[in-house]
Amino acid sequence: MNNLWKKIFILLSAYLSAIAFAVIGGVVWYKNNEDEEVKKTLKLALILTLIFTGISALLGLYNYIGGFWSHYYSTLAYEINSYIGSLVNIAKIITFAFYIIKIFYDQSKRKGAVVANSSSAQNADVPVEEASRKETNKSE
Repeated sequence: MNNLWKKIFILLSAYLSAIAFAVIGGVVWYKNNEDEEVKKTLKLALILTLIFTGISALLGLYNYIGGFWSHYYSTLAYEINSYIGSLVNIAKIITFAFYIIKIFYDQSKRKGAVVANSSSAQNADVPVEEASRKETNKSE
C-alpha cells in the first residue's frame, strides 16, 4: 500500500472513530513506518480526533446535565445544543474532507514536479538538480 492510501486510510479511520484510529494508526503504521509524511498525517489525525472528541464530550456533558431538569427537552437550551452538535458534525466532515483533498492535491503536485524535473533533465543530459536550477534561472 503506497503512502497516499495510507494517509487517506488514517484520516478516514480518524473520522469514523477514535478507536478505529487508535488501532489503524497507532498499532499498524506508526510503529512500522519510517516515512515522515505518514507520521505527520498521523499527528494531524490525532489532533483532529482529540479536538472533535473533546467538543462532542462537552456537548454530551451539557446535554446530560440538562437532562436532570424535567422540561429540558422542550426548552431553547436543548434546541441550541442540538444545533451546535449538528454544526460540529458538519465542521468535522468539512475538516476531514479538506485534508483528504489536500493529500490528493499535494500528491498530484509532487508527481507533476517530478515529471517536469525528470523530463528536463533527460532533454539536457544533466542531473535533475542542475536542470531545475536552469529552469529557475530562466524564469527569473
